[in-house]
Amino acid sequence: MTSADTPSTDVTAAGAPRPGGPGPLAGRTVSRIGYGAMQLSRLHDDRKAGVALLRRAVELGVDHIDTAQFYGNGFVNDLIREAIRPQDDVLVVSKVGADPDPDGPLPLRPAQRPEQLRASVEANLTALGVDRVPVVNLRRLDAGPGLRAEGDQVVDLDDQLAVLTGLRDEGKIGAIGLSGVTYDVLRRALPAGIVCVQNAYSLVSRVDEELLRLCAAEGIAWVPFFPLGGAFPGMPKVTEEPAVLAAARSLGRTPSQVGLAWLLLHAEHVLLIPGTADTGHLEENIAAGTIALDEATRTALDAVPSRSTRIPLD
Repeated sequence: MTSADTPSTDVTAAGAPRPGGPGPLAGRTVSRIGYGAMQLSRLHDDRKAGVALLRRAVELGVDHIDTAQFYGNGFVNDLIREAIRPQDDVLVVSKVGADPDPDGPLPLRPAQRPEQLRASVEANLTALGVDRVPVVNLRRLDAGPGLRAEGDQVVDLDDQLAVLTGLRDEGKIGAIGLSGVTYDVLRRALPAGIVCVQNAYSLVSRVDEELLRLCAAEGIAWVPFFPLGGAFPGMPKVTEEPAVLAAARSLGRTPSQVGLAWLLLHAEHVLLIPGTADTGHLEENIAAGTIALDEATRTALDAVPSRSTRIPLD
């Protein structure tokens, strides 16, 4: 293939401009604004709408979708299998470390043991209808907010990485990521070849700045979940910050768009996966990649105080 024939990294396989520009993940190029599929479970009674939303995401330049078998107890992965085509060249990233618990205080329970991790990978393969999941994140439960491991669910990192690297050697997963981890845990895991880290992180919750810098130094993508904060009662919300509201008014954008734009500009290795079950909101999220923040606005946003996400769930 000549250089003239080489596909441009500025557009996706679908021919769409990359929202937020291109970024590296697991040895390939993806759009810096992807899609987090968790909220698709809200469309359980409107499957057609869920498929349409995923197709619209691809049309808008999304080629990085974050999912899990425990989203909607398999429903979300089933939607992805129906909606996403091989020619879309979408990088699907799943996660393991929890199982559905519809009757619990949270709809999830920890599933940290090696045999549970393997079973979850196998369930993802079946639901997605693939022979290999490109990236699998280990949700470690070391950092909040969310579940905590207790009893036999407190498992040594090395035991978990052993099963995941084994699955990678078998060709059932392509690469390994981490989620809900501390700086020290990532340091320990680096020899396994970590490609991304997912932690709760936003303009108002930047306690993991040192971890973000470590990822930059190691060429690891930083993929924040809860990028606008406010996922649980008591968590600060980006969209309620006076500096964010002022920037939104000045730019003629929404506070959510400003919060996402700040993340993209804060560090080059940030990849976003904002989630929604609404097509209009999806389009707003994608449009955040076009926002330019001047120096004064960035200074004002950078000055917003950071607060912890480690809040009690009861």
